[in-house]
Amino acid sequence: MSTSQPLVIVGASYAGTQLAASARELGFDAPIVLIGDERHAPYQRPPLSKGLLTGKTTVEQLPLRGPDFFVDNSIDLRLGLRATAIDTTARRVMLDDGGSLDYGWLAIATGARCRPLPVSGASLEGVFDLRTLDDALRVSDALSRARRACVIGGGFIGLEVASALSARGAEVTVIESQPRLLARVFPPVMSDYVESSHRKHGVTLLTGRGVRALHGGAGGRVEAVELDDGTRICCDMVVLGIGVLPNDELAAQAGIATGNGILTDALGRTSVPGVLAVGDVANMALPSITAAGGPARVRLESIQAANDGARAAASVLVGHEQPFAGVPWFWSDQYELKFQMAGLPLPSDQAVLRGDMAGDRFTLFYLRDGALAAAHAVNRPAEHMLARKLIASQARIPAEVLSDPTADLKPFSSPRPHG
Repeated sequence: MSTSQPLVIVGASYAGTQLAASARELGFDAPIVLIGDERHAPYQRPPLSKGLLTGKTTVEQLPLRGPDFFVDNSIDLRLGLRATAIDTTARRVMLDDGGSLDYGWLAIATGARCRPLPVSGASLEGVFDLRTLDDALRVSDALSRARRACVIGGGFIGLEVASALSARGAEVTVIESQPRLLARVFPPVMSDYVESSHRKHGVTLLTGRGVRALHGGAGGRVEAVELDDGTRICCDMVVLGIGVLPNDELAAQAGIATGNGILTDALGRTSVPGVLAVGDVANMALPSITAAGGPARVRLESIQAANDGARAAASVLVGHEQPFAGVPWFWSDQYELKFQMAGLPLPSDQAVLRGDMAGDRFTLFYLRDGALAAAHAVNRPAEHMLARKLIASQARIPAEVLSDPTADLKPFSSPRPHG
């Protein structure tokens, strides 16, 4: 392959932007074309369900990079453009404006989209997804006129939205089909803590409840959510937070292996030579996790995974391969609480509490076969940072030491000598 052939990145996301930046940092000197289907330049997504709704973050604070960055690094940023097909034999990407782009390397960073609510009334006015900047602006505008809001979905996005809407003065009801909030990622003790926090702020929580339909008035605007038992919850607006689906159709149609995302190795390489996948759309093989007994593959929906995966993929472009090997970490802001999660806990892990849940400052550690595998911290940023190091080194810390808030954990972060 000639080094003059361009890298085409489909998706001006965190991962797509980071891949372009890392490629240049590592010395990749061929042309780079970064296309995005939104009209906005690449921007931060976490504030959309947090600070942007509460007013703590402005639209002007969202861009990932300034306009000069793309010019200075010879990155051809093309917005409002969607890829419609990939010809992996000809190494060509077809575009919705009728044009096409030839590539030497192709990176797919198409992210994910909101999972639709499969009930009648889901398309009524006043029913919102929250994935893009335009989505968030619509929610914020509707909130200025709404008094009662229903959030369908008790995951992180739904709960962040609920806390933001509540902070803006709305009467909020959260409807979750699982028997408890965050059931897929938190143990019961953490779910109970989160539920208590939201109830303290006046949020109504309905768990183990399904949605049968959304109902609107004569003007076509949503007025009520009907639950599976026929109960109706009156509301002025509905925000959906029931998960996402990876945008892997473009890859699948091109014959690239998929399965809950685009299948990649720890370097972002797909089943087709010359094609990489990064970000929320990538279902990565992660040896660093499997070594600790976790899943063989994970599609990580986080900024950290997007950036680290993009850096790994960029290393392929220049022939100095450095696989993704970081400890996965995530965060969530709800009210005055900062949740910081590191590692991927399993239900069989031993949970060890350090600190005071009632005082909203604690860390729940998870031991797997005696080694630290994960940690969930609340308002303990320094402990979260230390936990990431401890998890990376698979530190073996006795439970009685972990649970003692006066015990110094730093010495355990040093690699143990072998022998």
